[in-house]
Amino acid sequence: MEGTIDKPLSYFGFKGIAFQHAGWLRPSKQGHVPLQAGLFLLDAYKLKVPGTPEKKSLENQGWTGRPAAAVEAMFTAHTTFESCRFEHLASTGLDYKRGNSNDTIEGNLFKDVGGSAILTGVFSDDQVEAHLSYNPADLREVSSNTTIRNNLVTDVTNEDWGAVGIGAGFVRGITIEHNDISEVSYSGISLGWGWTKEINVMRNNLIRANKIYRYARNMYDVAGIYTLSAQPGSEISENYIDSIYKAPYSHDPHHWFYLYEDEGSSFFTVRDNWCPAGKFLQNANGPGNVWTNNGPQVADSIRSAAGLQDKYKALLAFRAGPSGSVNSVYEHVEGMGAKPMAIEVVSSTGRPLDRERVRSICRQHGIASTSVFEWNNRIVIFDDFLNEAEKIRKKLADAFPKAEVNVYNEPFYTFSLKKSCPSAGVAAEWDHAVLIADLVNDTKLQKEYMDLHVSQFAKWPEVTKGFCNAQFQQVLVFRNNRQLLLVLSVPRGKSLDQLNQLTVKGNPRAAEWNELMKKYQQPVAGATGTDTWVRFEPIDHKGD
Repeated sequence: MEGTIDKPLSYFGFKGIAFQHAGWLRPSKQGHVPLQAGLFLLDAYKLKVPGTPEKKSLENQGWTGRPAAAVEAMFTAHTTFESCRFEHLASTGLDYKRGNSNDTIEGNLFKDVGGSAILTGVFSDDQVEAHLSYNPADLREVSSNTTIRNNLVTDVTNEDWGAVGIGAGFVRGITIEHNDISEVSYSGISLGWGWTKEINVMRNNLIRANKIYRYARNMYDVAGIYTLSAQPGSEISENYIDSIYKAPYSHDPHHWFYLYEDEGSSFFTVRDNWCPAGKFLQNANGPGNVWTNNGPQVADSIRSAAGLQDKYKALLAFRAGPSGSVNSVYEHVEGMGAKPMAIEVVSSTGRPLDRERVRSICRQHGIASTSVFEWNNRIVIFDDFLNEAEKIRKKLADAFPKAEVNVYNEPFYTFSLKKSCPSAGVAAEWDHAVLIADLVNDTKLQKEYMDLHVSQFAKWPEVTKGFCNAQFQQVLVFRNNRQLLLVLSVPRGKSLDQLNQLTVKGNPRAAEWNELMKKYQQPVAGATGTDTWVRFEPIDHKGD
């Protein structure tokens, strides 16, 4: 469908039509180098001297092409696609490319699609470098006020793994709401283009009440909802995001997120989005972003209202099933080169630390809020920090100049269920418990304690047996001077208190070990009660 900028094709609709079996042969004939969101590279290179007049830090440049679509629309107004089927397609399903106004895509099925289900708006024309803002002289070129609602998007991005469920470039006033998106190789929804903090044509965009799950089937650097560049007045709210794949081709097994504001993202309100953990990333953002109440604490009413509305739920009969291993919260640090570490912040005033400030720093480094724990005037972040530990430590020290910030680099004791009792079976999802205690102020006893842990596997194998019986997935003990930090990982949803009883059930030597340890350990200052170890609570379980 194609009108003109002066005479757009208007007030025309498709209803109940099947669009099927469209091919796209360019990749077979010319090759295909994906960039992102279904766009492919025509030319690209690394700058010998970084920086351009528009972007001082830019290290590379690229020019992109746009894939063909089964159905394409340019210069339209008030057109509709309702209750249609887009199936068995090699590339994009439906593409509103340029100059679209007040169009509606509602109640459609997108299934078995090689590229993105839906694209809309200008990304980069082939003669324009991809990092430049889009500010056309005639705003009628801009796709605006498009509504994408109540569509089932499933089993798409099958050929181009960098394509997305729904992708929007330089758009304004778009509404993407109540869609059900699953079985995608990369991100569920991608909004924005340009990697720039400069004000451009994008503004007043809304992503609301979508249900996104079983995504990142093949690629990481990914999110359920992903944004780029400045978009004043835009909002991401009341979405449901869950179930991340363990991508087989990830460059970094930890670089996945539920919400991801990438380079230049500015002036967004991000609120009331449900996901099983606060694993978010804000990378090189601009100003004006406001994050409120996102994560597992969001109300069940918001969670249940996301996705298709009642009138369209019959579409769910066509939803594709899972094609591999899916995890609700894949965030435990074990295997695949992970290096678990901990950073502790201790308030010097004795008062609790500002949790939201800690959450903000975690978002900048893609650390899940489920990795953050609090007790009294202390916060501990436990995660695989890769090469970011020193940057995070410095940011925490700057944020809390009067606090003590300690880094626990290497555990001196490690138990792994996978290595010690492989027949027990490793759980797909873990909960972590973080506890602290002090060593007694006696250097001789401290040495005895360390020596006992070195020899425990050989001389006290019953302790290992107890951990196996309790299904402890991992036990790590760190030390900073006299302070000990213990991390116990258990299958998600299991009670640590109940599992801990199994370590000594019918195992008197394990009980003997526990008694022996009391000789070397004591509670930290400020602890109350009779227990030696003080347990931290996840901040996701605390109100602010």
